[in-house]
Parts: sequence; structure tokens; C-alpha cells
Amino acid sequence: MDEVEALERLVRRYSPSGREGLAVREFVRIARALGYATHTDRVGNGIARRGRGHPRIVYLGHIDTVEGRLRVRRRGGRLYGRGTVDAKGPLAAALLAGRDLPGTGEYVVVAAVGEETDSRGARYLVRRARPDAVIGGEPSGWNGVTIGYKGELRLELTFRGERTHLSSPFPTATDLLVDWLGAVRSFVAARPKESPFRSLTTKVVEVVTARHDGEETARVVIDFRLPPSISTEELLRSLPPAVGASLAVRIRDEPLEVDRSNPVVASLVEGVRAAGGRPTLWHKGGTTDLNLALPVWRVPGAAYGPGEAHLDHTDQESVSLEELARSVSVLRVALTRLRSGVLTPRGSDGGA
Repeated sequence: MDEVEALERLVRRYSPSGREGLAVREFVRIARALGYATHTDRVGNGIARRGRGHPRIVYLGHIDTVEGRLRVRRRGGRLYGRGTVDAKGPLAAALLAGRDLPGTGEYVVVAAVGEETDSRGARYLVRRARPDAVIGGEPSGWNGVTIGYKGELRLELTFRGERTHLSSPFPTATDLLVDWLGAVRSFVAARPKESPFRSLTTKVVEVVTARHDGEETARVVIDFRLPPSISTEELLRSLPPAVGASLAVRIRDEPLEVDRSNPVVASLVEGVRAAGGRPTLWHKGGTTDLNLALPVWRVPGAAYGPGEAHLDHTDQESVSLEELARSVSVLRVALTRLRSGVLTPRGSDGGA
């Protein structure tokens, strides 16, 4: 089996968040055929492992996708289909790269569930696994390595008020909501503007208003993307007060930026060079399961995988078959280097 067959089999199992079961079972079948020991954990993550002991390297990918079926087909040296980029392509490359690895230690490939929504798979895993290094399975391009992701804070605020005549001098619940959004936009605009990665941004996800008997409500869901210079706690403290509103935190992931000289980054860079490429280090505006995992595990890490990130979540999602093959070579060099003694083992037992 090669990486193209493995990926096509994964992509043909449609797996939007919450419906990953068929794809996880296919992942397990593919991993077993490649010589991995496999299981599915309590929340549905697919786990493939080979080897034992230290160093313990985890490739933290995800098997779920956004909604929207796409026809799976090969054309013009590319494979088209939902998940080819985000992020079944990285998973297929990780499985093929780990086949018959030289050296000692344990290599674990995780097909996590729920990354596109609540990251339930990663949240379950991070309290149980104890790796020495982690590679996030996200598209970076075969010659790129991602060393930074913005944080995310998603809030839901509900403004309530008494229903009054529109000629009344008192503000409606919707007025209060609109005024607060204006204050938030002014707050964000006043913050220092640097590169897109190092700037705070915000978008309104949803606004719903309703009237029932004598009460009116106005609800807003708002999403913030945070640079490394501001934590979610700091942002919550700094936001303009929302008078008369109840607040619920829906998503809270801290920003992430790793040391560009850490062993995982260095090993991936070496792999890119060995494959004839010029390495590029990326900072991205999205968030991934690495945002959750690295602050808990506190080990060297970075993200790597085939695919062009601008095709994520689009109807043009596809991956170059040549790039897919090159990424397998890059990962194999990186994993071999990481197993050769450049890591400092944590010295604790336990695994995914």
C-alpha cells in the first residue's frame, strides 16, 4: 500500500465532526495492514502505534472534517475530496512514514475526533499520553513547518430587557448588544497592529433576537483570534463591560508559538532539505489541537503535513500526489533523526 491508496481510502469515508466512526475504522484497517498495533479509545480516537520505550513520538492528526461532501477523484496529478488537505493527507503521510522506521522508541499516530468543533479527542488524550515530542498533523506544504498558531476565544453573550414601545427612550436589548459590539470593535482597533499573526482580530459569528411576552433578548456569538502577546484571561479582563448581559465561554484555546530551534522543528527542516526543498517556517491564524496539547505536554513540537492550507474547508480541496509522496520522505527523515538521540526522554511511562 502506498500513501495515495491510504489517503483515498480515508477520504472516501465521509467524516464530519461527530460522525467519524467509519473513517476511524478505515484508519485502523490501514494502520494494521502497515504493521501498526491499533485500538480505538473511549472517545473514538483511532490510535496506531509501533515500537516501545523512549523516545515516544506522537503524530497528533485528526480524522474529522468540516461538513460538505465532495466527489473523490484523481485528476491532473491531484487527489480531490473532503479531507485531502485538512487533515487526512497528513494522517496518510504519517502512517506511511512510520513503516519500518530504523532506531528504537515508540511512534504513535493519532486520528483524533472533533478537532473542527470541540477538540474532544485531543482533550481526552492530552491528560493520558506522555510523549517526548509531538508533530501536529496539519497542512504546512511539503517544504513548510508551522511553528505558531493564534489562540481562540469564542464568547456567547445574551442581553435581556423588558419589551417596550419603540418610541420609548430606553434602549432595547438589541441596542445594548449593538453598542457593546461597537465598543469591542473600537477596543480591537486600538490595539497595536503588527503582522496578521501578531494582531488581535474579531468576527461576529451569529446574532439572534427574540421577543417573548414581556421580555426581549438579543444574543451574539463573537470569536476572537489572539496573538501570543495576549492570553485568553487577559482578553477577558480587558474587554468592554457588557452591561446587563450573561456571558458564556464556548471555545478557549491559548495562542501557541514554539521555539524555532527545538528538535522537532530542526528535524523537519532537515527532512525538507534532504528532499531537495527550501524550508519555510509558518505562523498561522487558525488554531489546532496542538494549542491544547503542547501547554500540557511541555515537549518539543511543531506541525507538519502535505497540502495547501488555503484549500482548507473549500470545495476545491485537493492535494498534489507528488507533494504527498515528498511529505512521506520528509517525515521519515525527521522521525529517524528524532529517534537517533536528539530528544531528552521524559522518563515517564504511559501512552495514548
